[in-house]
Amino acid sequence: MKFINIGGYNEMKKWNVMILTLAMLLVLAACGTDTEKESTGSDAGSKDGAASETVTLRVGASPQPHSQILEHVKPVLEQEGIQLEIIEFTDYVQFNQQTDQKEIDANFFQHKPYLDGEIEQRGFDLAPVTAVHVEPMGAYSNQVESLDDLKDGAVIAIPNDPSNGGRALLLLAKHGVIQLEDDSNLAVTAKDITGNPKNLEFKEVDAAMLPRMLDEMDAAVINTNYALEAGLNPLEDALVIEDKDNPYANLLVARSDNKDSEAIQKLAEALTSAEMKTFIEEQFKGSIIPAF
Repeated sequence: MKFINIGGYNEMKKWNVMILTLAMLLVLAACGTDTEKESTGSDAGSKDGAASETVTLRVGASPQPHSQILEHVKPVLEQEGIQLEIIEFTDYVQFNQQTDQKEIDANFFQHKPYLDGEIEQRGFDLAPVTAVHVEPMGAYSNQVESLDDLKDGAVIAIPNDPSNGGRALLLLAKHGVIQLEDDSNLAVTAKDITGNPKNLEFKEVDAAMLPRMLDEMDAAVINTNYALEAGLNPLEDALVIEDKDNPYANLLVARSDNKDSEAIQKLAEALTSAEMKTFIEEQFKGSIIPAF
């Protein structure tokens, strides 16, 4: 006859119940974690306000002033779940090409006439998102203190891309240095000059190289971002400079397939906020002007 140890049996049963209960708790905890992940979602700044993982936004920019402006909005975007990565280029050609090829998500360096020309000539599928600021283009010289002092046959360097080259000629025409057939045509070239009393010669140069040409040329018409990079103060050093009433506001540009994305729109909002307007006015003191 076998005797059953009732006390040992009850003890073993108690341990089995405890182990089963612990296993069930672990399963329920895992399910709860999965459910929480599903409800969180992966898009930054989701419409229902749920927490989400960070989205990285890669934006190409000129070092000055565009990169400075983007750096200023980084903390704002971080609060929205967006990590802003700024990719600096000094070559205009890279911006739109890399945006179109999806190497970067957007760019911030150009005005609409330049963008329109790029789209027409190179077939990019790009679109403006918002206008941020105007960089008044100026004429600079290490040889003369006034455009009136230019000698007969003086050589003036201008940007070699069509939109900025035309812009330079329009600036000179506005200040009476030359006369143009149509001073409302943004696409003017040297062929459209109808009056050139000092027989000036215009040399087309890559925009980034213009500040370096000041010792070689009698004058140069330079985009403000390149003037700033070269240590020039547009308000103090330019012989003449554009006013704010011009069509050359610098744009945030993205592709047609992502310009309406939440991350791009959050960036656009930050770049055109009241706080950004104050920053531009105080930081650049008129050398660039808010366009909003």
